Amino acid sequence: MRLAVISDVHANRFALEAVLEDIARERAEAILNLGDHLSGPVDPIGTAEMLMRLDQVPISGNHERMLFDVAGWDDSPVDAFAGQLLGPAQRAWVEALPATRVFEGEVFMCHGTPRSDTTNWLDNWWNDRKTKLPDEAWVMGHAEGFDFPLLLCGHTHMARSVKLRDGRLIVNPGAVGIQTVHGSPDARYAIVEKRGSDWSVALKSVPYDHDGAARAAAQNGFGHWDDALRSGWANPDGLF
Repeated sequence: MRLAVISDVHANRFALEAVLEDIARERAEAILNLGDHLSGPVDPIGTAEMLMRLDQVPISGNHERMLFDVAGWDDSPVDAFAGQLLGPAQRAWVEALPATRVFEGEVFMCHGTPRSDTTNWLDNWWNDRKTKLPDEAWVMGHAEGFDFPLLLCGHTHMARSVKLRDGRLIVNPGAVGIQTVHGSPDARYAIVEKRGSDWSVALKSVPYDHDGAARAAAQNGFGHWDDALRSGWANPDGLF
């Protein structure tokens, strides 16, 4: 079984197009999508149309809830921007997404951790905006009770894989749509493959038209996304 895993597209149609082209070359049998699809300033509607047509297995992320949380829009201008653009068909697609999913009986899909779409699993990225790797007890604790050989998560935009002592593999593919402090703006995703009884992972980085994405964000009133989209060095403060 050979699968492509994407997450955190955040309405970046330019990045999504490049990643899907790369996935086609990888000959993946299925695309698993871990959420945070449309909250972004580049092209929410174009991204929604692409994702709704795509043959994929998607779940929701925390920003799917925030798209429709009108009371919280003052604190989340990106969600307000995207949420106001979505039409009835796009809203229905988002609202139908499950929070977690099991694929083919052995791949568990979540956005943050199995029990939370806002908790970081493989890194403590959002603590003081610094990369801090959690200890083994933290990672194992969130995996307790989820006895699948492959567990997938997103949310932090930091690509990483962890092999537990019992053999379970946890993979965060990184973000398709927006990179911060990587030092590269390229889109991230993962290819996971089952060989015999074991799963392997390749974390991939794909170049795309960063300048086009930055121009689109600026035209939509989000010029402060420019550095993150063009360089990948930006601090994430104030982006969402």
